[in-house]
Amino acid sequence: MADERLFRLKIITPDRVFYEGDASMVELKTSEGEIGVYANHIPLTTILAPGVVKITEPEGMKQAALYSGFVEILKDKVTILAEVAEWPEEIDINRAKEAKIRAERRLSSNESGIDELRAEMALRRALTRIELGRK
Repeated sequence: MADERLFRLKIITPDRVFYEGDASMVELKTSEGEIGVYANHIPLTTILAPGVVKITEPEGMKQAALYSGFVEILKDKVTILAEVAEWPEEIDINRAKEAKIRAERRLSSNESGIDELRAEMALRRALTRIELGRK
């Protein structure tokens, strides 16, 4: 008999199935704030925000960086469709720091025509990479 405290978690990006396994909890950032999901959660579909996802497995915890997408939560399954997902060892911390500097410059400049939302998202992605890359 299956453990009812576990649910199936699948994280999919456009180029791969990033993660697939059983989890007892997943914590992630949504457009409405951070949420934690256990088995038997009420059904919910929400928008993913850039941040660190924490996956609690029977063997321990894993962390990864996720950037924009959608999350579907069902009673026994959670599916995350992410634009990009990265394990800590896949992150180039120097490149993330350079991206942070570029995004901050764009946001602080008074240039007309700058896409402020795009620059803010670039900054969030860089900060997430830096946060996870340091662990």
